[in-house]
Order: sequence, then structure tokens, then C-alpha cells
Amino acid sequence: MLEIVSKGFEAAKNALTGRTTLTAENIDAAVRQIRVALLEGDVELGVAKAFLSRVKAQAIGEIVELSAKKAGKKMAVTPGDHFIAICQKQLVALLGPVDAQPIAFRKPLTQIMMVGLQGAGKTTTCGKLARYLLSRKRRPLLVAADIARPAAVTQLQILGEKLKVPVFFQADKTPTQLCTLGLAEARRQRCDVVIYDTAGRLSVDEPLMQELEDIKAQTKPHNIFLVCDAMAGQDAVRTAHAFDRRLDLSGFILTKFDGDARGGAALSIKEVTGKAIKFLGVGEGLDKLESFRPEGLASRILGMGDLVGLMQDFEQAVDEKQAVRETKKMLQGQFTLEDFWSQLRTLKKMGSIKDLLGKMPLPGAAMPATVDEKVFVRMESMLQSMTPKERQQPDLLTLPRQLRVAKGSGRKPEEVKQMLEQFGTMKKMLGGLKKDPGMLGGMPQLGGKRGGRGAAMAPRLAGGGAGGQAFGGLLPRAPMAVGPAGASAAKQRDKNRSKRKAEKKARKKARR
Repeated sequence: MLEIVSKGFEAAKNALTGRTTLTAENIDAAVRQIRVALLEGDVELGVAKAFLSRVKAQAIGEIVELSAKKAGKKMAVTPGDHFIAICQKQLVALLGPVDAQPIAFRKPLTQIMMVGLQGAGKTTTCGKLARYLLSRKRRPLLVAADIARPAAVTQLQILGEKLKVPVFFQADKTPTQLCTLGLAEARRQRCDVVIYDTAGRLSVDEPLMQELEDIKAQTKPHNIFLVCDAMAGQDAVRTAHAFDRRLDLSGFILTKFDGDARGGAALSIKEVTGKAIKFLGVGEGLDKLESFRPEGLASRILGMGDLVGLMQDFEQAVDEKQAVRETKKMLQGQFTLEDFWSQLRTLKKMGSIKDLLGKMPLPGAAMPATVDEKVFVRMESMLQSMTPKERQQPDLLTLPRQLRVAKGSGRKPEEVKQMLEQFGTMKKMLGGLKKDPGMLGGMPQLGGKRGGRGAAMAPRLAGGGAGGQAFGGLLPRAPMAVGPAGASAAKQRDKNRSKRKAEKKARKKARR
């Protein structure tokens, strides 16, 4: 998502490469790159102009510090870095702030009204929102008030069955009556949240817009969320403005956020309406609804990743006790192909590979142009073709057995061999962690109690193969990757730096 906009910011930084200061001339060149990217990414023209004006005004008036302190050490900072830091600050201001709690809860019963255009994904989003509430120990009830679209009621009922959430519907009732009766039913069943799934409509359809106003007048919902298709571009902004004028929206839910390279609506909606984005729909599964975090999205746009979001994905995908058990085994050098398979399943639960890469702090050059989403399927087929004993004792996989696994999984023998080599490299790396557990400190954002979720995540993301790449060359080694090679390289750099300083000091002394 937002790849076009991200490339614009990367081009702007490149335009400042080699510059020693920020001047009006070179800032103009960088801003030009961003302007083109924002407009290509469907960001509303007025929003793009206002944003770039704020960036330019701050950049020209800033004094560039060429060094910064990190962990007590001085680091060189370029004008390009300084310019991107300004952009990040302005992006966060543009997208936020948002409430720490995206839903305004009220006792004893919270009402949420979902509105939007046809095809924006309201009914599915109702299911995702219900699952989100269940994960926070709430008791939601869904009201099927969309009687205009065929099978909309059935779709909501199927989602309710899947989530074990009650769904209210009565035939021959108007949407306003259904919402009023649904509110009474929620009270009767002692639910603490009721979600109204209304029919999709155009903002210029007066009778249908009046229907929404009638539902609002009858039920007085605490939250009115407009569900917008992130791929709609400028149309999403115009729709948001029209619905907000009629209903006084509480906020927005952007759907299909994982499916388009533009997504400028995310950067425009809040600025145009003044109302916050509350959630992002980032996939088809019912668990693919994220609370919106301006800092996370701004960092991802600028190629800095979103480690907080990555950690949240991990916590949802893995049981804490399981993480502790697996980490203990890893640090004791007992990592097997069975555990490797478990790692793959965990990564699959966390979402698409492309989305995971987007949350890693990878520079643009390190991001693969294409991502093979089927790599896990191929690896699982090979692991499934092994016997339980072979997965527990990988050394048993001699050449004849590898040929059998390749034939059984429909893969080439070279692929089986490559996977085993990558597994061996990962196991060796984990052996290094056993000798020096402190190396996990290289991932402070994922840290925590030793053996906890953060520690368990490190091996999952740091598994490297030949050339420092994990999972068949799919995941490039991120700057946050840990391992003996990375740690020793860092030590060597520090050693060389100290040596150069000592030699420089000696030469100065000799000249005196």
C-alpha cells in the first residue's frame, strides 16, 4: 500500500544525497519529487499543497545538525535524513492525532452505526469489528439492517455463526425498525455493544440518506463509522465529506488497504473532514482489522518500517506460553524441522509476506520488487512429505530420502536441498544465541522478558540463508536482523574505528 507515495519520499531523499546544507533550491527539487508522487497516489490536490507548504517552510527555517546521539554514541546525520525527519513529523500531524481508544464506549450499551457506499465492504467490516470487540472481552450483537442487497442478511448471519456472535433480523421490517428492535434485543441479551449494518448508498440518493438520518434519530448511536474503499481515491474524500455533512461522523474505517499501490485517501480524508481514521482493513480474514496508528503509517510511507505494528501482529498470532516453550528450545540448541514448520505457520498467521516486509525497516533498495506469496506453501509441502522422525532428526535426510521428499511434494531435489541448507544456517545462528543471549538486545523494539514474545520473534525474523536471506531468498536481511555474523561485524567495525582514532592521535602527537 502507498508504494507510489513511498517512492516519492525516497526519490526526495536521493535528490539531497551529497548536499551539505538544506537550501531553498535543493529543497525545491526534493519537494517536486514528493508532489508528483502524492498526486499520482491520489492525494487530494489541496491536501498535497498544504502538506508540502508546511514541509518546505520548516525545512528552510531549520538549522541542520550534522550529528545526533543514539545509545550514547554520535552518529552522522545528512541533510537528507533531516529533511525526511521533517516529513515524518508533518505526516504524523496530517494523519493524526487519534484517540487511544478508537471506539467511544458507553455503559451499559455502546452503539455503532456502519454507513458507506455499495461495495465498500461494510458487512465484512462489521464481522471484523465484532471479532475485534470479542478480543477485548466485549459482547457484541450484529443487526442486519441491510435489506437492499440480496444475501446481505445471510452473509452477516454466516459471519455471526463463525464468530459465535448473535445476529438480529426480522422479515418485513424497515431498516429503522430493525435497528430499534435490535437495540432492544441487545439489551435483552445483555450485550454491551450493538453494531448496525446498514445498506450501501450514494450520498446523492436523498431517500436513502434520509433513512440513515431516521436511524440516527431513533437509536442515537455513540459511534457512526463511514466504511471507505481505500482504492476509491478522490471519490472516497468526496463521499466522506458528503456523509459527514449529513450524519456528523465519528470517524472512518478504510478497507482494502492492502490491495492498492496508491491509497491517497488515507492522507486526504482526515485533513478534508477533520475526522480521524479509526481502523484499517488490511486483508480478507476476520482478524485483518488494525487500529489506526499515524506514527506507524508515516514510518511505513518513509521506509522506516513499523516495528510496533509488527509486534502487535506477532502477539495476535502466537500464544505466549507457546512462545516461551519454543524460545527455550531454541536457546537450548534443540531447534528441529518440526519447530521450523511451526515458525512458518506463525508467519502465515501474521498476514501476507508483502505486508510483513512493509513493517520491517528496510531501505527501498532492499525491498524485493516482487514477493512470492506461495513460498510457504512450497516449503510446507516438503515438510509434510517428511516423516515425523525426519522432522525431529534432520540428519536422517540423506540424498535418497531427499529425493523421496522431492517426489512426494512435487518439488525439485535442489529445492529440498536448499531448504535444508537454510535450516542448517538458522540452527547455527540459534546456537550462537545460546552462547550469547545478549545479542537479542539488537532488537530493543522486540525485547522484553527473556524467553517472552519479543525474544521468540527475533529468530523468526532473523533466519538467514546463503547471502544473508531468509526463506529461499524471499525475506531480505533487515537492518534489525540478529545473529553471530551481525554481532561480530558490528564489533569489528567498532574495533576498526577505535584503531583509526588511535592512529590519527599518534600522527598528531608526532607532528608536535
